[in-house]
Amino acid sequence: MHPFLTKNIIHPLHERLMHRPTFPYVAQLEQSQWLSREGVERLQMDKLKALLQIAAAHCPWHARHIREAGLELNDNAVLSLEDLRRLPAMSKHDAIEHGDDMVWRDVPGGVFKYNTGGSSGRPLIFYFGRWRQASDAAGRIRARRWWGVDVGDREIYLWGAPVELNKTDRIKQLRDRLFNQLVLNAFEMSPQHMDDYIEAIRAFRPKCIYGYASSIALLAAHAQARGADLRLPTLKVVCTTGEPLYEHQRELIQTVFGVPAANEFGSRDIGFTAHESPQGQMLLMSESIILEVLGPDGQPVAPGELGEAVMTGLCSQAQPFIRYRSGDMVRQTDEACRGGRGLHVIGEVMGRTTDFIVRADGTIMHALAVIYVPRAVEGVEEFKLIQHAVDRIEIQVVQNPRWTAASAAEIEQGIKARLGADVRVELRLLDEIPPEASGKHRYVVSHVGLDEGLRSAATADSPQGS
Repeated sequence: MHPFLTKNIIHPLHERLMHRPTFPYVAQLEQSQWLSREGVERLQMDKLKALLQIAAAHCPWHARHIREAGLELNDNAVLSLEDLRRLPAMSKHDAIEHGDDMVWRDVPGGVFKYNTGGSSGRPLIFYFGRWRQASDAAGRIRARRWWGVDVGDREIYLWGAPVELNKTDRIKQLRDRLFNQLVLNAFEMSPQHMDDYIEAIRAFRPKCIYGYASSIALLAAHAQARGADLRLPTLKVVCTTGEPLYEHQRELIQTVFGVPAANEFGSRDIGFTAHESPQGQMLLMSESIILEVLGPDGQPVAPGELGEAVMTGLCSQAQPFIRYRSGDMVRQTDEACRGGRGLHVIGEVMGRTTDFIVRADGTIMHALAVIYVPRAVEGVEEFKLIQHAVDRIEIQVVQNPRWTAASAAEIEQGIKARLGADVRVELRLLDEIPPEASGKHRYVVSHVGLDEGLRSAATADSPQGS
């Protein structure tokens, strides 16, 4: 489809038929991003008051906490971030146990049921409405424009979420064609499939490639090993999502595709949250989300320190997420946007709490601390580390022809040097390492809680080097 038709007729018409205010919100975002930081924060407080008014009127669980906090929400009230902090932080457990008392089922446009992936062992079922859908779509459209990619430009998705990939009927296929999108299945990353993906990318000539950081890095490594040239003249940017983009992955992707790699930050429950700018900063979608970075004591951390991202979704009218403990670990910053926007800047997205390793003494180590070990061993083709307990870690390895008995000893020694001599290292040699249920290929998964470790290492620097 010609990009002009998709941008100006087909996509806007689709959103109107779906009763989503996506394109009006895009127009607002294009203006509001140029407000001063103070102007952006005034806009946040106006939206916060409207959200709290909805929550007080329609969501019993939130209404009780708003009453207990003594918040004034009349038309003349002027809220501040300090007022928001009078409300308790909302956990995933709260959302699971009290979700029915958080939902405004008569929200204009209706509510839609969704769920998180359940990587922590128990999925979260929640509801979102048309404004939340519009916020996600509009935020991505604006962020793509920072990179010279607009609605209607050809885009390839390397994606693995079942809800998207199961809708393979004619309507879904027609929609992808009308929107100039091509979906490649991140669940199927065999060498043969990746050979096919390389040819599909060359034939489709996208302006943007979008997908899980680990899946795109895996495809880039395969293309490099094949000597395949993916430096296309049409391509502007490779956008990664769903997980941290490690520096070695960024370098690989940029080498193979010949364009910048830009990471996106978001989650199913909160939605599209932030995107990396051409100036190298992670910019918050401040018009839709209020971000607090809190330490183990529930208080804001200082600039440069690591803390948990606690977020309020300003477009979450159907089921308000207010001061929601996301489980994402980020580094606080008070930087200004180098591009002149008033949007807030996130210092660094460190990953989910499950992406960190905890030593027996409570010290938290970023995933990179252990990733470096198997990555440096020549006989390792692929790997995954699973921390089952502070003194037990499983290493899954797919071998290449250079694997020897010494390779196993090298991995065990390296892990013990970082986690302690008493840790039990369980090495498993596999023909392939399956992706997560979501389609992501995670390097590190930890089943050890961070609470104790956070008290001793919440401000620890992430490892450097490669």
